[in-house]
Amino acid sequence: MECVWRIEAAAPIRDYPVRPDGCLDILYSRTGGLQVVGTMTTERRFELSAGAVMAGIRFRPGMARAFIGVSPAELTDRTAAFDDVMGRAARTLQARLDDAPSADQCLTVLATALPVPDQPSPNPVQQAIAAIAHTRGQADLDRIAAQANLSPRQFRRRCREESGLTPKRLCRVLRFRHAATLAESGSRSRPDWAAIAAEAGYFDQAHLVRDFREFTGRTPMSVFSNTAPAALA
Repeated sequence: MECVWRIEAAAPIRDYPVRPDGCLDILYSRTGGLQVVGTMTTERRFELSAGAVMAGIRFRPGMARAFIGVSPAELTDRTAAFDDVMGRAARTLQARLDDAPSADQCLTVLATALPVPDQPSPNPVQQAIAAIAHTRGQADLDRIAAQANLSPRQFRRRCREESGLTPKRLCRVLRFRHAATLAESGSRSRPDWAAIAAEAGYFDQAHLVRDFREFTGRTPMSVFSNTAPAALA
């Protein structure tokens, strides 16, 4: 599991951005019910009304399949009702969430109700994906595939089945995520983009800008302007 999160919006929130991060979420909201949000390849923006209640569990890249019952490849850039993949158990869980009075209590219900899969340790492909995540996308994919006893072609297919992304796309998303994290941890007004590009593993600043444009539709300078809201955490 990557993290748990919850939101209670005291006032309306417009254009709330959620950036690609290689992860998959199971989330609950009063308006949308219980849903699975697949791995994203582009930024999505949401509007939250005053009083909106949301709670979610975020899974590390490649680690959600046992919980959702289907391949993450089927959910890339998609949001699906949880009962479409889990059936009656999901409807029972949603009824409990509907009765929970706060986001914190929704999160408690969600975290304790999801079944723990009978899987004592990650399989070799999940271990390989974890190795990619550990390097924040700066991995030697041929070497990682070999360590998993797979050809590059086999690893490409299996990585997509487990994470929703091919190894190269996963590396790009994780590198972008790391760059965004570096920008957020420094001066929000004037991040040093050349230094961030070098630390995150980009060839140069122009390379970083191209990825930001692809994943968010904007330049990094625009994403991290003083008026840019923070992403979900």
